[in-house]
Amino acid sequence: MQRKIWNPPFSLSVLGFTLLGITLCVLVMSASVNAQLPDDAMEIVRERQLTPDDIKAALATYTPTGRHDEYVMFTSGGHSGQVIVIGMPSMRILKVIAVFTPDPWQGYGYGVKDAPLDASNPGVTVDGQTLTWADTHHPALSETEGDYDGQYLFINDKANGRVATIDLRDFETKQIIKNPVALNDHGATMVTPNTEYVIEGLQYAMPLGNEYAPISEYKSKYRGLMTFWKFDRERGRIDEDQSFAIELPPYWQDLADAGKLSSDGWIFCGSFNSEMATGGVEDGNPPFEAGTAERDMDYLHLINWRRAEQAFKDGKVEKIKDFPVITLETAVAEGILYLTPEPKSPHGVDVSPSGNYIVVSGKLDPHVTVYHINKIEKAIVDKDYEGLDDYGVPILSFDAVLEKQIEVGLGPLHTQFDNQGYAYTSLFLDSAVARWTLGPDAKYKAPERPWRLIQQLPVHYNIGHLVTAEGDTVEPDGKYLVALNKWAVDRFLNVGPLLPQNLQLVDISDTGDNMGLLYDLPLGIGEPHYAQIIKADKLSAWEIYPEVGWDSINQQKHPKAAEKGSIKRDGNTVEISMTAIRSHYEPEIVEVNKGDKIILHLTSLERTYDATHGFALPAYNITASVEAGETVTLDFVADKAGVFSFYCTEFCSALHLEMAGYFLVKP
Repeated sequence: MQRKIWNPPFSLSVLGFTLLGITLCVLVMSASVNAQLPDDAMEIVRERQLTPDDIKAALATYTPTGRHDEYVMFTSGGHSGQVIVIGMPSMRILKVIAVFTPDPWQGYGYGVKDAPLDASNPGVTVDGQTLTWADTHHPALSETEGDYDGQYLFINDKANGRVATIDLRDFETKQIIKNPVALNDHGATMVTPNTEYVIEGLQYAMPLGNEYAPISEYKSKYRGLMTFWKFDRERGRIDEDQSFAIELPPYWQDLADAGKLSSDGWIFCGSFNSEMATGGVEDGNPPFEAGTAERDMDYLHLINWRRAEQAFKDGKVEKIKDFPVITLETAVAEGILYLTPEPKSPHGVDVSPSGNYIVVSGKLDPHVTVYHINKIEKAIVDKDYEGLDDYGVPILSFDAVLEKQIEVGLGPLHTQFDNQGYAYTSLFLDSAVARWTLGPDAKYKAPERPWRLIQQLPVHYNIGHLVTAEGDTVEPDGKYLVALNKWAVDRFLNVGPLLPQNLQLVDISDTGDNMGLLYDLPLGIGEPHYAQIIKADKLSAWEIYPEVGWDSINQQKHPKAAEKGSIKRDGNTVEISMTAIRSHYEPEIVEVNKGDKIILHLTSLERTYDATHGFALPAYNITASVEAGETVTLDFVADKAGVFSFYCTEFCSALHLEMAGYFLVKP
């Protein structure tokens, strides 16, 4: 089919717009103005062979210089170990937040004492092995009453069972914790409606505590796990002492979501490998991808977290690696854990904004399966069970809890929601987004609306997750959807065999069957998995730190902040107070002896927005970023004799190159 090029034979005025004219001018001109498209603009349209849809998409996403985006998207950076911040609708990358991986630009992980990524932090090592990479998957914004509040962001490291806390006042990581019981995680991080807990679910079953057990003892020795990390909002930290975990059967727990409104108090977690397959293709056994997909049904886990919290407070736990764990037996006895069947090899489980519906996507089933919380709770009260699993966990009757199944397409993975009662499901095999009606729900004033598929929008290609604006909250915004596509193939200029991911912005503001692609964003940073989108006006990031001498790790005045440079020696410990302001450090010359312990407190005296200084000490592998008003501490041993220049790494002024000094280490 020949591509239709827009080459209109007439002048376009605001008062006489056809559909073609609307796509070009009405968005940018007042109705009272009679204007024509300039000839040079028309020449660009012809030369670039732009269609009306191209023009509409360009106008919908173009953000003039100096204008700010309406939304901010936080997406995981995959095996970059970071979080990526993207403005919408411009799709401009605003920042990469350093989390689990060192980053020289931010001076993160390169010598700043007490930083979350520091060799002395247990969250950076596993059994003494220093970790230099991570696999971030599922960011979660903090919530108040089920709505994003813009205060904190959490992110998991699937590879190493870690969870990080990011403070959105300065978009910096403040805490990294290592799960002592589990080695990996995937159903993380999601939060309960008031951020009481950050949820972390184990993916691949293992002997808890990372003890050894042969694979032949899989059923008896291997287990799943869900950890509830208690969040102290006042401190802005996860409180490990008030956290606990629940032992689960050795099915491979996948994604989790917290109930809200009518389902508040529940956690829903899909799983696959209810077969408890153990692989071993090298020994002639079915490979995991076949062994874990033999059954038509797997299990949706239903966890009453308030009962679990009470059991923890009542001391009904056992300690594994000094961490409190509610055993499977206790979880059953206390009415904490139930199962219900879910088809087939499920991946995503997503709770609708009203909390009524729990939507499950089976990778090998063309349907989404919808459960109703009222039916779930009634089945529990009525003990409407299909039986018990091998570990004594009650299995609720599938027919008793099922609300509806809707055929949406091949390879459904994840579902998001808008503010009009529509749901959106990613179809990995069809490379499409399915839009379907959510059915009767008083929240949307549509009590009689039928369940049905509305549209399949092709995306490019093999979509994994998708995200709508505020789509995980009780009040989604609608308007935009982003498809996080795993393959880019032919969408961008060839940059070699390793291609970027393709994040496609989709317009979902039309409530009919007119979803449309607006923008392709090539993202050559790790492999983004999941994202959340928040209204930009909910964020209240600082422009500069509240006062000179600010400790950004603890968000308070730094006890060693100074407004004048000094050097003090106490035996073989040298404590240096250094200041930075355009365009010099004080002191500029530091002389010590080889073997001295150096404690350097560096304070930026700047009070100007965007006036950042850096500090680099080559050969010692030290670099720091010092934003306006911040104090950082560098702690190291002067174990190399010689002359070392230190300098500012941020181009801060016309005399930036002169912002330097010498660190002299006498043999």
